[in-house]
Amino acid sequence: MKALLSRQVGGPETLALEELPTPEAGKGQALIEVRACGVNFPDVLIIEDKYQFKPERPFAPGGEISGVVRAVGEGVTHVAPGDRVLGSTGWGGMAQMAAIDASRLVKIPDAMPFDEAAAFIMTYGTSYHALKDRAQLQAGQTLMVLGAAGGVGLAAIELAKAMGAKVIAAASSEEKVELCKRHGADAGVVYGRGPFDKDASKQLGELFKQASGPNGADVIYDAVGGGYAEPALRSIAWEGKYLVVGFAAGDIPKIPLNLALLKGCEIVGVFWGAWVARNPDKHAQAVGELLELYAAGKIKPFVSERFPLEKGAEAIAHLASRQAMGKVVVTMGEGQG
Repeated sequence: MKALLSRQVGGPETLALEELPTPEAGKGQALIEVRACGVNFPDVLIIEDKYQFKPERPFAPGGEISGVVRAVGEGVTHVAPGDRVLGSTGWGGMAQMAAIDASRLVKIPDAMPFDEAAAFIMTYGTSYHALKDRAQLQAGQTLMVLGAAGGVGLAAIELAKAMGAKVIAAASSEEKVELCKRHGADAGVVYGRGPFDKDASKQLGELFKQASGPNGADVIYDAVGGGYAEPALRSIAWEGKYLVVGFAAGDIPKIPLNLALLKGCEIVGVFWGAWVARNPDKHAQAVGELLELYAAGKIKPFVSERFPLEKGAEAIAHLASRQAMGKVVVTMGEGQG
């Protein structure tokens, strides 16, 4: 089988497509013929040894997959050969075959294409956990989403609308804001590219305040970080919740804690992967609820671009450039079927 491997620390240019023996399904595992692999920001970080987890090399990036079960190991009963599944892997997804913990697999409807399935669990799982569990978002509240045109951002928009919230999409271009509006956002705001000096940061804060309205946003969903975080926090409502989801801008912001005091607000961390590991039953319930929303047509992954496995490094580089909208997916074989 072929796999896109990281053998040294570095950017996407260091990845190489190699031939490897097909793995076997061990105890508690299932062997998956991978049809598609979603590309996510952790894939950019993990090959540079900047992610929370540092797998032993060589490894294939790719933390979410979809495909067909080809074999199961001892003790596996909830999936069987021939089942269509999606799963979160952490890494190892950019390969034609993958042996993974079967507990991470979920059967998918026959009507769900493999590319959409590979763009589903991390984005919607993260955003659902953020909005439902961490923010307790309520109908009628206002949510502002930074990096709204990305995979988790669009997922947050759709989920928030399904929860009855008003959504303000913040993104780096009018084209991206228009995409967000097509996915349900009520309003949008275009922000500039950093870094920001003191005056530019102040102007950005005023821009967020104008977009949020006189009372501010009840919940802010921040998957960008960097110089955008402090200006956004300044626009939050009294007793609002600021969700720390990720740092696509590249820098981890340093927040003046006096803002939390003055706003009476909460700064809330969102680490979906760790939450899943600690709460498997709640995760299973959440996945069931997400699939119900998908079946009802209330959420639908937007796959903007597809790359074949041999161009998987280009897919990661494209995501890292922050030019991508929605989800980027690497496909193997009949990845759209």
